[in-house]
Amino acid sequence: MELSKGVEWALHTCLNLSWIEGGEAKTTAELAAYYDLPQAYLNKQLQALTRAGILSSTPGPRGGFRLDRDPEQLSLLDIVVAIEGRVAAFACEHLLADGPGGDASVDYALTCVLSQAMSRAELAWRRELASSSLADIRREVEAKYPQTPGATRAWFLTARADGRRLARR
Repeated sequence: MELSKGVEWALHTCLNLSWIEGGEAKTTAELAAYYDLPQAYLNKQLQALTRAGILSSTPGPRGGFRLDRDPEQLSLLDIVVAIEGRVAAFACEHLLADGPGGDASVDYALTCVLSQAMSRAELAWRRELASSSLADIRREVEAKYPQTPGATRAWFLTARADGRRLARR
């Protein structure tokens, strides 16, 4: 299974927004410039996160995006699903129905041992993501790299003051 680049961008962006004090909105340009990402593509991810209720969006010159959910109540799975959707990673194509001894009336998604193994693996993956909140990740980053929250806030303050930095893309 390969997730889109947008998932990584969304995860990092939500983490960065969790460190912004007072919930100040950040523009797409600011958020994209932080990792030198293409604004148009990042904006698609930000819009998906907004539709999912993870971010809120404020229009206007002082507008932008802010985290709209408590990091304690926001799982990594919530973010992944907002970007990738709820489609299963593995879809049984009922190959056994077309093979020797196959029976078109059998639901092989329920009886195929390989299909069941793939379903269990995906369930384990989803459970792991669901059990990790954005706050858990934030605490781990802060424990390993205590300078990161302050450095992130400082970068955004400097970027807003220096609009040239935001014009890179």
